[in-house]
Amino acid sequence: MGFGIMLLNSLFLRQTREAKSRRLVVGNIHVLYNPNRGDVKLGQIRFLSSRAHILSEKWDHVPIVLAGDYNSTPQSPIYKFLSSSELNLMLHNRKELSGQRRCHPSQVLGLRREKGILFVLMDRFFNSRWSDEEINVAIGAPKSHIAMHPLKLNSSYAMVKGPLTTRDNSGEPLATSYHSKFLGTVDYLWYSDGLAPTKVLDTLPINVLKKTGGLPYKKLGSDHLALVSEFAFLEVVGATEDRLSVKGDIC
Repeated sequence: MGFGIMLLNSLFLRQTREAKSRRLVVGNIHVLYNPNRGDVKLGQIRFLSSRAHILSEKWDHVPIVLAGDYNSTPQSPIYKFLSSSELNLMLHNRKELSGQRRCHPSQVLGLRREKGILFVLMDRFFNSRWSDEEINVAIGAPKSHIAMHPLKLNSSYAMVKGPLTTRDNSGEPLATSYHSKFLGTVDYLWYSDGLAPTKVLDTLPINVLKKTGGLPYKKLGSDHLALVSEFAFLEVVGATEDRLSVKGDIC
């Protein structure tokens, strides 16, 4: 049993139209781009996760898929927050939470050197302080330094092996977006317990993206590449697997 879902900037519940109905919560998000506002990014992701959890509980703990443009790289603290469910703000610079500042196309393609290590350390030191307002935006509790979300999530692309020409060390695509300010991965298909990814649509190698000169391109109508994953509902021993496919079409 399978079906496709076109994801919009929303959160909703999907029920299959078979005699044996299966339900899941599907959400999509476009996190703020501004690399300097890690507090806002965390707050948006925390809110999405909380709402998805509430819907899942309402429908007897149904599985969850959260897709979208998270405007954060696989090496970033925000990615770790999504995969581990918590993050200590005091260990990180607010402006470095997304990892985007190190992904300018000229840096990724080796056309420009990064700042000297001394300037990087100075920048981290002078910009590492968090105001009470920023902590409240990120966590929702000004007296705490630990951001948390209620879900146990994995990334479908990180869990399904792909070629070295398109994947990084974490298993995520090398790039899902390419424009004048950024070349790298910010889009994901996260899923909760009760699902298992079986297939994903691979993305394009960096050398192919480089030839486009940036997205959108005449054959690619968005500045993001589409992500598609097939999932299987996990069943008790002896039961059959139900399959579904989820498509993240980021605009």
